[in-house]
This record gives sequence, C-alpha cells and structure tokens, in this order.
Amino acid sequence: TPNSIDLFFSNGSDSKKLRVEDSMDSPPSRVIHIRKLPNEVSETEVIALGLPFGKVTNILMLKGKNQAFLELGTEEAAVTMVNYYTAVTPQVRNVPVFIQYSNHKELKTDSALNQRAQAVLQAVSAVQEGGSPSSAAGESVLTPAPSPVLRIIIDNMFYPVTLDVLQQIFSKFGTVMKIITFTKNNQFQALLQFSDPVNAQQAKLSLDGQNIYNSCCTLRIDFSKLVNLNVKYNNDKSRDYTRPELPAGDGQPPMDPSVAATLSKDSTSLLGTPSGMVTSYSSGGGFPSSLGAISPLSAAAAAAAAAGRVALSGHTGPGGVLLVSNLNEEMVTPQSLFTLFGVYGDVQRVKILYNKKDSALIQMSDGNQAQLAMSHLNGQKMYGKIIRVTLSKHQTVQLPREGLDDQGLTKDFTSSPLHRFKKPGSKNFQNIFPPSATLHLSNIPENVTEEDLRLLFSNSGGTVKAFKFFQDRKMALLQMSTAEEAIQALIDLHNYDMGRGHRLRVSFSKSTI
Repeated sequence: TPNSIDLFFSNGSDSKKLRVEDSMDSPPSRVIHIRKLPNEVSETEVIALGLPFGKVTNILMLKGKNQAFLELGTEEAAVTMVNYYTAVTPQVRNVPVFIQYSNHKELKTDSALNQRAQAVLQAVSAVQEGGSPSSAAGESVLTPAPSPVLRIIIDNMFYPVTLDVLQQIFSKFGTVMKIITFTKNNQFQALLQFSDPVNAQQAKLSLDGQNIYNSCCTLRIDFSKLVNLNVKYNNDKSRDYTRPELPAGDGQPPMDPSVAATLSKDSTSLLGTPSGMVTSYSSGGGFPSSLGAISPLSAAAAAAAAAGRVALSGHTGPGGVLLVSNLNEEMVTPQSLFTLFGVYGDVQRVKILYNKKDSALIQMSDGNQAQLAMSHLNGQKMYGKIIRVTLSKHQTVQLPREGLDDQGLTKDFTSSPLHRFKKPGSKNFQNIFPPSATLHLSNIPENVTEEDLRLLFSNSGGTVKAFKFFQDRKMALLQMSTAEEAIQALIDLHNYDMGRGHRLRVSFSKSTI
C-alpha cells in the first residue's frame, strides 16, 4: 500500500513490511516511533530525544513523512523515555512531536541506504563513551550538533546558587532533564542536560556571561563533552527530572515527586519571594534586572537568607541603607566605615548616631550593594568588636542642617573619587570576596620592595605571615594572621599614598599563599 514503507525489522527470522500507523496501545518495545517532526530535522536532533534515557542503537528517518524510528539499547530505557514524554511534551526545534512504542521489537535498517544515520550514531556514541568521533568517512556528517549537556561555572558567587535556581533559569530554553552540581577548584559548577542540543545551544547563546543577580553570580557556559548524565540520587546536589523515584542518598530526605512536576512547569521568575519576606522586595523597587523580570535584589536577598547568613529585617528602598551596631565607639569614624563597606559597594553617606555612638547608618548606592555588604560584613570583627549589620528602615541618610555642628559624625561621600564600582563593567565587580586573612594589593610603585610592604602592613597592628609579588610586581598577595587583622590593614592602608602619585589599592582575596 502507498502507506507502507520498506523497512526491515527482525521479528524472529522474518523481515516484514511496517505500516507507519503504529498502534497507540502497542506493548512496550525498545523501538520508538516519532511523528510530526519538523521539516529539515537532522538525525542528531532525533537521537537527542532518546539520548538522556540511554544508548541509542539505531535510527531510521522517514524524511518525506516527517517521521522517524529510534531504537534504544534496552526496553527499560524506552519505557523511561515514553513515560517521561507522556508527562512532558517532547519538542524538536520548538515544535511538539508525538512519541509512541513501535509494533516492532528491533530495527534492522538497510546499511547502504542508512549510511548517514549510522555515521551520526557512531559519532554520538563515540562522544558518549568518552572517545572522539572517528573521521574515517571524512565527512562533516561525523560532527554531531553540540551536546545537549552544558557545563556551567559560576563566577563571583556571593549568593548561593541552588540546583532549583539553575533549573528555573535554564528551563526557559527547553526541557531540563538532569542537573548535577559540584565544587571544583573552589568554584561552584554544574552539568545540566536538556532534552535537545538545540535548546542547549540557545541557552548558551542567551545566558553565557549574564549575571544571575546584579553585579554577581556570572554564568560561564560551555558544551560538555558528555552527551548524557548519569544521576544516581535526587537531592539538593543532583537531580534527574525523568526519574522522580530515585533515592536521595547520604541520608537526605527524598525529593517530593510533586516538586519535580512543579519545577518543570514554573519558570516565571528566577526566585519567588521566600516566605516571611517583605513584599516590597518583589515589586521591582526600581532595580535594573539581571535575568528575568523580578528584582534581582529579592532573589539575592532570598538566596542569602536561605543560606542563613542574613537576618532579613525591615525594608530596603532603592537607597539601600544599613544599620551597623556594636561598633567600637572609641575608634570608629565615618571614614573607616566608608573604606570597609566600600569594598562591597559605593558608600554615599555615613552617619554615626549622636546619642548612640556604637551604631551608624550607612547609605549604599543601591539595595543590591547593601545586601552584599550585609551578607559579607555581618558578624565580622572591626576594632576588636563583632559588628552587626542589618537593613535599616530609613530610605536615605539625612545630612545635618546647614550650620549645625554634629562633631563630624555625618559625612557625605557622594562625590568621592574612591568609589570602586562607578564604572559599569569595572573589573572590581569580579573581585568582591568575603573578608579573609589574605589581601590583594595593586598599584604598587616599581621601586617598592617586599620588605617595605611587610613593614607597612605590620605597622597596622598585625603580623604579616606570607607575601608574594605577581610577575609584573605591580600587584601582590599579602597574608595577615587573621581576617580581623586584614580588615584593620585594609581600613588603614587602602588608598595609602606610596609616593609619585601611586595610591595603594587593597581588597580581600580568595587565594591563600
């Protein structure tokens, strides 16, 4: 009949013709029938539908009919695939396609007619098994479309980025099937698998180099050499959305399958407003957004709160005012607060409270910087006392009335030349780290020696434990014995005049010597 196609299946020793109208209620088979494919679709894109579920052992494209047959290595893999795509509509090039079991148990294709498909399969399985595609055929057909798996590195991670955050961001580009997160070289990394390499490509193009939150958590995205991830546990480190029944492992509570279902549907915002958070955060508050439509501050605040580093008290308006308490009132000055808090944002105004000199209000240039400063400085030691940093209900810091002497307790730094973050895209955005014993020094004049710098820093009341010049000697790492000593040294020596117009720049480093 005109509707039959000469296809060779092995069912026992017979090879018989297959009718394209496979029955909807066929029993499970490792051969999958795919219909309503878009025109011009490639073998690689069809193979990608099956890859997340296991090895694809054969493929036959019926180009004129917009159909294909895919044979998986095991029936179990095919059952997982069909079950998954019953819950989540499969898509190829953003077009929904139909998937069902074939009546046939095995696909035997005419190798002469099916050379191209076999070459693609070979190449894909070579990559899947960790080899490199053989180019014996010498045809470009052997380079498959990029992998459906992305390797994601997050730079400047000042707020925790969770597996769910990644799922929500990346699912805007297609079906996220699996995610594995891990730390390598002190950096948070993830492998994330889409159902289709095309979606992975779109996500990479759109998201590479973007910040998840304002001025931090920068996504660096590459294709992984893997084309399929093997996830053993569903927990907060790894997840396979196609297999909600997986154990949690390591005594973690198992993931609620309903969570998996909602996660794959909910991709409206980066992070919703967490419970108990003031609603003014999620109203946008005039912050420029990094990714997605909600205020990144609410996302950042949520993440920092989730990490238990921040007590969310009160609102912060666009001005981002902080209340700092338990200060050493004998020692603290507006200038010292400006220098320390200036590591995390551009401080506009500082007011030490007249009736309570162990407390101060600090106005940052926006709420996001206030959030950063709070998450990094709350609980740190300054002049021997553990300081407390919370969000203030004030929108701005008032200057004293004209002619009123407030003993220098209020200072306006709006036009200070020392702001680190004035230039958009400044390198300083990439070098914001929590207080640590190791300091990064830059703008060092060429005639200054290691001995000079060791002496200068030990005069600030601490012990210099280690020192290392960078190759060009304009920069160096210097390690004090504690983070408290490093905080003191930074307050004393950032912007220190080294002579010949060189002002020393000091910031915290993530390195150790």
